[in-house]
Amino acid sequence: MELKDVLNFYKGKRVFVTGHTGFKGSWLLYLLDLAGAKVTGYSLTPNTVPSLFNSINYSDNIISVIGDIRDPDNFRSAFNECKPEFVFHMAAQPLVLESYKNPKETFDTNFTGTLNLLEILKEYHQKVQAVFITTDKVYENLEIGFPFVETDKLGGKDPYSASKAASEILIDSYVKSFFKDSHVSIASARAGNVIGGGDWSENRLIPDIIRAKIADEPLIIRSPKAVRPWQHVLEPLFGYLKLAKGLYDNPKLNIGPWNFGPENKDIKKVEDIIHIARKFGILGDVVIKESSLIEAECLMLNITKAKQRLNFRPIWNSKEAIEKTFNWYLNYNKGSINANKLIESDIKAYLNTLH
Repeated sequence: MELKDVLNFYKGKRVFVTGHTGFKGSWLLYLLDLAGAKVTGYSLTPNTVPSLFNSINYSDNIISVIGDIRDPDNFRSAFNECKPEFVFHMAAQPLVLESYKNPKETFDTNFTGTLNLLEILKEYHQKVQAVFITTDKVYENLEIGFPFVETDKLGGKDPYSASKAASEILIDSYVKSFFKDSHVSIASARAGNVIGGGDWSENRLIPDIIRAKIADEPLIIRSPKAVRPWQHVLEPLFGYLKLAKGLYDNPKLNIGPWNFGPENKDIKKVEDIIHIARKFGILGDVVIKESSLIEAECLMLNITKAKQRLNFRPIWNSKEAIEKTFNWYLNYNKGSINANKLIESDIKAYLNTLH
């Protein structure tokens, strides 16, 4: 299936997106707007300055509702007003280190927010396809260096990972208890370490590199040898869009969770990205400051299921994704190209990449 056909499918469709003011949410909103979908976004106000969401001009097809997924009444009201045919649940507290500072808020948002949406869907009487986005960190990580498959045991030593793993168990329970042979089709999607222009979150490697460059300060890193499945934001987003379309075409496709990531031969260590940043001339001194908090050393995903059943294929390798991301920030910081044009340029390049 051509990626342009995936976008064309969503023309005129009613779509509900939680977490639309975040980094990934802003990119997804742009893709759906480009496709001509009618989208309602439901999220808290952006929590970073700058904010990608506030930097983008969307069309009148986009309705933004500021609200909290922990508020079930307001959440339900916005959902029912949209009358969605498709749902992408992205709202979350997405940071591991933040989850150590505020574990209860992390669980309230990631678990209870997911529960609230499942309850709304249980009451919904129209055909709908819902994709719940979790993370690659839901697996019990024994640090043995093998890529995780969707059937591997769930776990989570830090509050963020545990909250997302608990959400996966919750989703599975509701699917088996309430949505068998239902007009509601549900699947979960696992991806992580997503990069691309416009992410200003703290304690993420590339935003930290950019901030260090702007402030002319050393970059502080925790684990230079840590391995992560870095991928450009367009990769999992097209995976989610393909998955939701697949649920529409074949409701029986909602068989458990789905991994979306790069090819395993293409994973990178933190120090590899630092090396590329130095080639771009955007990185000075680096200070290693190990953390006492537990974080995974090696994360890899097996994407065979998505490749075989959804024809999902990574388009850009990790080096291309990293270079595209650095170029985005460099052009944005010059002030001569706005966020819309930078995103449009990346989407055009992505759609036209030949393999």
